[in-house]
Amino acid sequence: MVFQVLIISFVHDKLSALMNSPTTQPEQLKLLLRGCDKTYTVDELDARLTASDKSGKPMRVKLGLDPTAPDIHLGHTVVLRKMRQFQDMGHRAVLIIGDYTARIGDPSGVNKTRPILTGEQIDANAKTYFEQAGRILDTSEDKLEIRYNSEWLEGLSFAELIQIAAKKTVAQMLQRDSFKNRLDAGEDVFLHEMLYPIMQGYDSVCIESDVELGGTDQTFNNLVGRDLQKASGQKPQIVIVMPILVGLDGVQKMSKSKGNYIGVTDEPNDMFGKVMSIPDELMSNYFTLLTDLPETQIAVLTDPSQTHPRQAKGELGKMIVDQYHGAGSGQAASDEFDRIFKKHDVPTDMPEIELPSEPIGIVDLICLANFADSRGAAKRLVKQGGVSIDGDKVASLDTQIEPTDGQVLKVGKRKFGQLKVV
Repeated sequence: MVFQVLIISFVHDKLSALMNSPTTQPEQLKLLLRGCDKTYTVDELDARLTASDKSGKPMRVKLGLDPTAPDIHLGHTVVLRKMRQFQDMGHRAVLIIGDYTARIGDPSGVNKTRPILTGEQIDANAKTYFEQAGRILDTSEDKLEIRYNSEWLEGLSFAELIQIAAKKTVAQMLQRDSFKNRLDAGEDVFLHEMLYPIMQGYDSVCIESDVELGGTDQTFNNLVGRDLQKASGQKPQIVIVMPILVGLDGVQKMSKSKGNYIGVTDEPNDMFGKVMSIPDELMSNYFTLLTDLPETQIAVLTDPSQTHPRQAKGELGKMIVDQYHGAGSGQAASDEFDRIFKKHDVPTDMPEIELPSEPIGIVDLICLANFADSRGAAKRLVKQGGVSIDGDKVASLDTQIEPTDGQVLKVGKRKFGQLKVV
């Protein structure tokens, strides 16, 4: 199969200032371990780096992705940035799209069976994921290999699957936290879910990975890959586990479904505003996982006695916006943020909301502007006092607006629209 990734060429310039690779092996090892939750094992990674340097043969660094959703947020970029570090040291990234395993649904970190995706959903999500991952990864042919695990899983016979599964025991599989928790709660664990880690681990065997990256919720699956490689006579992969990025609420992991995310395709002003809303206690985590700033600088920026938290968040916001929208865009977003929130002004560039001259209910207007996902969400925003017209707060759900050209609708802290009567 031939795989093509549609990547915009300018993204590499955005990351070049952040991805200067160290030259000595101790420096490389230090960078690769930066921000990691656990590594299985550090000594093996050190030895594999040495062997690769001596042989001139790059390591194969695996990251498996089930295309269960089309959009990438900053939580996804934590592991993608680690993969980019390997690439910049001369190693080859192997991005595995789990088009076959997505038909099962990864039970990692969930308390119920995931819905199974259709082939059309998988293809659409994967295409979008490629385009967005290219904002972080080096997409040169010698640095990135893209595979679909249907290549080797779809052709497995039932007997072959049994032979692979025979390399793990039921007791070992039940050590997985999500399975244990569900069984303890009296909930079902289906047999096909136990096959998922086996299939993901078999991916490592098929591509002969040297390193596998993943979040903490993937630790079990990645270690199964080590076990299957050993059983197959291969040198077991090193597993590097990255922490889960906490979302804007400061409590749960970043997730689009939870509404606590920053998308890599968010507009600059929106992206900057979201960064400014993160709790102060998350800044050290965000600086470490989302930037390449030296630890000494991070210590200064996250010490309230040396740097005011608002200033530190502003610097973080500018760095993140620059990464995904180009140099200078972060400063422009910062200036716009200050203009709106410090001077209580409105944006210079707002979308137009076209509507007829007839009166319209405030809830209908919010939905027409696409400033809420549903009528229920629009009503909650009004009740919370988060909606205004030309600076006047809307107090009632029954409010009727008689639209005129130029009126400004504000919803929440960052959504503005200018009415245009047509």
